[in-house]
Amino acid sequence: MSVAFDETGASQRDVRDTSGLAGHPRGLSTLFFTEMWERFSFYGLKAILFLYMTTALTKGGLAFATPYAGLVMGTYASSVYWTPLIGGWLADKYLGARRAVLIGGIIIACGHFSMAVKTMPNFYAGLALIAIGTGFLKPNVSTMVGDLYEEGDARRDAGFSIFYMGINLGALLAPIVVGFLGQRVEWHYGFGAAGVFMLIGLAQYVLGRDRLRGVGERPVKKEQPDIAQVRKTGDEVAAQGFDMLTAALALVGGVLGFLGGVRWSGAGFIGGLFPCVMFFFLGYILGTVRKLNKDEALRVGAIFILFVFSVIFWMSFEQASTSLTLFADRLTRLNVFGFKVYSSWYQSVEPIFIVLLAPAFAFIWQRLGRRNPSSPTKFAFGLFFAALAFAIVAYASTLIPMTGGAELTEAQKVGPLWLVLVYFIQSLGELCLSPVGLSTVTKLSPGRLVGLMMGVWFLSISIGDFVAGIMGGMFNEKAEGALVHLFGNVALITIIAAIVLAALTPLIKRLTPRTS
Repeated sequence: MSVAFDETGASQRDVRDTSGLAGHPRGLSTLFFTEMWERFSFYGLKAILFLYMTTALTKGGLAFATPYAGLVMGTYASSVYWTPLIGGWLADKYLGARRAVLIGGIIIACGHFSMAVKTMPNFYAGLALIAIGTGFLKPNVSTMVGDLYEEGDARRDAGFSIFYMGINLGALLAPIVVGFLGQRVEWHYGFGAAGVFMLIGLAQYVLGRDRLRGVGERPVKKEQPDIAQVRKTGDEVAAQGFDMLTAALALVGGVLGFLGGVRWSGAGFIGGLFPCVMFFFLGYILGTVRKLNKDEALRVGAIFILFVFSVIFWMSFEQASTSLTLFADRLTRLNVFGFKVYSSWYQSVEPIFIVLLAPAFAFIWQRLGRRNPSSPTKFAFGLFFAALAFAIVAYASTLIPMTGGAELTEAQKVGPLWLVLVYFIQSLGELCLSPVGLSTVTKLSPGRLVGLMMGVWFLSISIGDFVAGIMGGMFNEKAEGALVHLFGNVALITIIAAIVLAALTPLIKRLTPRTS
């Protein structure tokens, strides 16, 4: 890419890099495969982790009680969405995005290989390393994609669409490969395979470093501004966003969250970890937003309303890797036309639908033009589809006979199309809510708080993941009516949320008339 100078002497790019995939910057393919293989390793582990924890010792599993397995799963899955808040901050402040991605990938690979060793310390250490590594890699690889394009470059949206296709390809392929190795060969082969593919992603990232020159560099230290001058600008003072009260709220929230989590769960450190993190961040957010003006407060208030409904959606959606995986493993026929289907493979169904349906949804929203539903309305649609999905699986669970604790025969289990239908409807819900959520947060957030409000959005997903793990831990196919109760409650909570949000939509529009 050549560099020119304008009349003021400032450098500017006058020739766009079009030497890459489909006329995009050549660094896009490097970041595409980095993210694809990282997501492959993540979704591969997620496809077999709950099964591994709940499988009997005689079959190579850990034989955890289902509620404890749900707690571990929820704690791990939720960490993938709060650690990026720290990883992104460290990259912005000290490391630079490019170095943070490399560090994160190495830590993730070490985590998978740690889990490939059959000891309990290695198991827990592996989960911790993967969560930490994801915190470094996940936010910063997306940042680098944006940095490939100049402001106003019309290729940016298409570039992100290509990039996100890599995420879905990784999510689609991982359960098939890792699930087969874990369930057919040996669990730890699956964990090791996830690490190998992460190394493949890292290798091509390092080999393609020349394509990323000038992207994600380490931040240059700036001279400290004159304090008297800073005080003249209220926005700059507010943008610092940290004072003694904020610190106190965060620390007190973290301590109370940890103690409450330990007492509630009875599981020691594991039980207190996520509540500690959640209340720490909530305390920090509360301290930071307390000085907003009226217009900003209304916008942030609308975001927090949507925050609550986002938690409820992800609480249902993320049970794909907990309760729905056990439903597939224990209650669904796995022989289809004489072909053996592994229960972990069902987690590839939804990414297939996402890949197929995402272009259609983008076309529909664009085609509707002025009739395009508002963001809260799309949220409500997402919740409605989530409720419908769990109503279907609740009904399917009524078709399974009680056997007094004996194992079901294949003939007594439900057909695979029930879960396929459930995942199809969940895909509709995700496409209504997930992309819209990110867009809405950026539209509603006050300019100086965009980063913090994006953190709020990811925190909602994190909380939803944690609750999904806890609810997945309630799965009990041997107690009469337990599954109808579990799935029915999820459907009921979600449909009530959809109705309430639909009723609140006019209020949200009034709070943010220029952005809704």
